[in-house]
Amino acid sequence: MRRRSLLTAAAALPLGAIGAPALGQGKGTARSRTLRFMPQAALAVLDPIFNPTTIVTTHGFCVFDTLYGADSRLRPRPQMAAGHEVSADGLLWTIRLREGLRFHDGEPVRSRDCVASIRRWAVRDGFGQVLARTVAEYGTPDDRTLAIRLHRPFPAMLDALAKPAASPCFIMPERLANTPADRPITEMIGSGPWRFLPDEYVQGSHAAYARNEAYIPRDEPAEAAAGGKRVHFDRLELVWIPDGGTAVAALRTGEIDWIEYPLPDLVPVLERERMVRTQIYDPNGFLGFLRFNHLHPPFDDVRVRRAIRDVLVQPDYMASVALPGDWSECHAVFPCGLPGVREFEPARQDMDRARAALREAGYAGEPVVLINPTDFPAVTQQGRVTADLMRRLGVNLELVESDWATIVARRANRTPPSQGGWNLHNTNFPAAAIANPAINPIIRMSGEKAWFGWPSDPEVEAQVEAWINAPDEAAQARAMAALQQAAWDAVPFAPTGMFRLRTAFRADLTGVLQGPNPFLWNLRRG
Repeated sequence: MRRRSLLTAAAALPLGAIGAPALGQGKGTARSRTLRFMPQAALAVLDPIFNPTTIVTTHGFCVFDTLYGADSRLRPRPQMAAGHEVSADGLLWTIRLREGLRFHDGEPVRSRDCVASIRRWAVRDGFGQVLARTVAEYGTPDDRTLAIRLHRPFPAMLDALAKPAASPCFIMPERLANTPADRPITEMIGSGPWRFLPDEYVQGSHAAYARNEAYIPRDEPAEAAAGGKRVHFDRLELVWIPDGGTAVAALRTGEIDWIEYPLPDLVPVLERERMVRTQIYDPNGFLGFLRFNHLHPPFDDVRVRRAIRDVLVQPDYMASVALPGDWSECHAVFPCGLPGVREFEPARQDMDRARAALREAGYAGEPVVLINPTDFPAVTQQGRVTADLMRRLGVNLELVESDWATIVARRANRTPPSQGGWNLHNTNFPAAAIANPAINPIIRMSGEKAWFGWPSDPEVEAQVEAWINAPDEAAQARAMAALQQAAWDAVPFAPTGMFRLRTAFRADLTGVLQGPNPFLWNLRRG
């Protein structure tokens, strides 16, 4: 198994030898009332609808709120909503807002803000697009009542509005939500538990927030994205430290309070520290995968995609990002272990067959562009495993590495790789974000409307629709089985395995919640 030599060397260093950033001495009342969090990647974009990456979603949950929130078992619970009623025929959903909801600029949250926010979200999100096709009209009989009339019943309404990851349906003021979905909003005004401080934002380095004094949490205990979002700090800072060893040193000295993803090789070092604790970030885990760009050769040919999927060695990928015991192989198109998920028999790794598939597809040594972030450890190392595999297959590989924000921007480029596009990209999704066909963006093969890579396959799309529109559990199970077989044959992506990550925080920080995102509430010091 390939291990990261750089990280092994870092783990061997005494923590005192790794420099800490100049974040202050960590003493005094102001510091004690400030929560310093180091996210998994730099925050370079602020609009969580325009850019649904995990770091932007983390920021989004601070600033914005949702009508419904998903608990730790992914069940939707009222959040901004006080509750709802559904007509007997299932065609009218009436949602009532809680009293006293206000945006950070002091304006009340009104039903028309919710309508505009849902509309904008639904343009970009796959589950939102499914919902939008069922909506006949939105009504706002008064400022606290939202009426959604449907063409046909849509039992998954609350699951859509409570989606916890990969583009939740955040509610923002109507004037911001009217911004076209292909353009980022210019103000961070929400109704969430934290107020964004724009004057302190340094793109890709630092973001600061103040506790929203006007926020009224729900009475229930906090659980994942649901329940009472109680903030017990006056100030929140998102601090990006590019070097993993430096981040660990800062955590050890108390200059930061929480690292979302410490480098796996450094977790054992942290676990020996009396003043640091670790826990599983999300018990449901993450599915790693290699995404193909289906628009351009050679991966527009399904024979090549199948050959690459069958030749990659999942333990090589998993050992590069997770500790022993925290990963498993997963030869499936949905996260392994979830209800109804089928694992397929792993194919025999055959390098000669993969090389032959490339030749048969007409590959003649043209450059193949693999884009890979340098500052996202759970992705970076998997990309480098892919680079090694491609070179051993005789591919003329161009490895393009940059910061995560730059990679995300290039990933959206559909032009040929020689003109700024790409061919391959490794990444991962939390299981909660891809648990079923309605919310899973990477299973969709709807061409130009699909997630980055833009795969197209009518049979896959037909089975997704069959699952969504299934009249009963038996029909849904049949559609799920047919979808998995069709997607395995079409290869929208190649799974690299399931893994669980550990998060690390100061021992005096309590209330750290588990879930597909870090939730920056429910936290106390001491």
